Amino acid sequence: MTATMAENHAQIKAKLISETRRRFEAEYVTEKSDKYDPRDVERLQQDDNWVESYLSWRHNVVEETLKMLDESFQWRKEICVNDLTESSIPRWLLEIGGIYLHGYDKEGNKLFWIRVKYHIKDQKTILDKKKLIAFWLERYAKRENGKPITVMFDLSDTGLNSIDMDFVRFIINCFKVYYPKYLSKIVIFDMPWIMNAAFKIVKTWLGPEAVSLLKFTSKNEVQDYVSVEYLPPHMGGTDPFKYSYPPLVDDDFQTPLCENGPITSEDETSSKEDIESDGKETLETVPNEEQTALLKKLNPSEPTSKVEENEKGDSKIKSFKKPLSVFKGPLLHISPAEELYFGSTESGEKKTLIVLTNVTKNIVAFKVRTTAPEKYRVKPSNSSCDPGASVDIIVSPHGGFIVSAQDRFLIMAAEMEQSSGTGPAELTQFWKQVPRNKVMEHRLRCHTVESSKPNTLTLKDNAFNMSDKTGEDIYLQEKPSVETHRRCSLLCKKTPNQK
Repeated sequence: MTATMAENHAQIKAKLISETRRRFEAEYVTEKSDKYDPRDVERLQQDDNWVESYLSWRHNVVEETLKMLDESFQWRKEICVNDLTESSIPRWLLEIGGIYLHGYDKEGNKLFWIRVKYHIKDQKTILDKKKLIAFWLERYAKRENGKPITVMFDLSDTGLNSIDMDFVRFIINCFKVYYPKYLSKIVIFDMPWIMNAAFKIVKTWLGPEAVSLLKFTSKNEVQDYVSVEYLPPHMGGTDPFKYSYPPLVDDDFQTPLCENGPITSEDETSSKEDIESDGKETLETVPNEEQTALLKKLNPSEPTSKVEENEKGDSKIKSFKKPLSVFKGPLLHISPAEELYFGSTESGEKKTLIVLTNVTKNIVAFKVRTTAPEKYRVKPSNSSCDPGASVDIIVSPHGGFIVSAQDRFLIMAAEMEQSSGTGPAELTQFWKQVPRNKVMEHRLRCHTVESSKPNTLTLKDNAFNMSDKTGEDIYLQEKPSVETHRRCSLLCKKTPNQK
């Protein structure tokens, strides 16, 4: 798309958003203000992405979009969506494990599990079950801001008394009307033949455009959409996850326990050794001459000959695995592209490396978050990267914790103004103020290997200086496959052009 076309597209979008807001206020709010939550009306006037999600689902036809907004807003007030909390849901519904978020499909979309066998048709509890669906979707929508979700409709061990077509229709409406653009697909697993007629009706509810999102699967086909690491054993998977409550089952990304230094609660000697080890490993990305000079700076009183002797004799220096695959985001190139490979305890290569390269003309602030903050050290986890520069982030498990395929890392990045400071206080203030739609996000999975993978390279003393290389040089001529690019683009929520 040329710059002119992109500009025209942006102008048309802005015009449609403005018209939708104006007409909804004039034609609906003035007559039905008591039927809407004022917080939703206010958000509609301020959140362009929200308006656009409704317009997009209605093919930018404003008239149809207004009807959809009216239905959605009335429902949101009736069910008190903005006020739903964990305490709004009966505890037994949360404990039974029939509805929850957990895991990802092969495209990086979050999985929304509906275990139908735990649902018994009962008019007395149907409203609470609908609130539970709304609670999870609203919670997800506020956090992910438009990233699609995959519904796992698990019909295994389901009897007819568990089939409630009113409830199924509500779920369909959630994605057709209440949360437009959030549905990636509905994976229906192990549907009994006796229910074929019922799901023919479901197809009519979805409509011709969305019916292709229904994926009927058995144990053989379900792995086309979700890898075995996120499938339970009864689906042919290896996921050891067992639902329990409390707390809420979720993959919230949090700041790692140790951001930029040793953990104070650890043994002092162990912490010191780790810090020294981290310094040595970082130095291994620098060529011999520069490494010697840097060591001199760190130890000015030490003779050059002793430095060289230490370089040759220190057997504790471990070589890093330099990732070759790269995700090319609008602000940062991130390597590896999809998975962090950790060595096993036996291999002695437990740490791994994330390389960030700033491809903008401005300073880019970044921070790293994880679903398992108690398990990992990340150094640095909250910092900035100068234009054209690269930053090495060392990730290591600690305290005897074992790396799990369930663990996820989130890289967040945003451009800073030229005049902005990059100290801890300035970065904290920056992240409080930066708009969500200006933040680039990219997710990485974790993987443990017994030996080195073919998509990594061991860095020796004659490794190149990364800071002097371009993004193409850094990743050593190897280009990710088309499939890698496709999956990576789905894993990262890209930001619009910002400068």
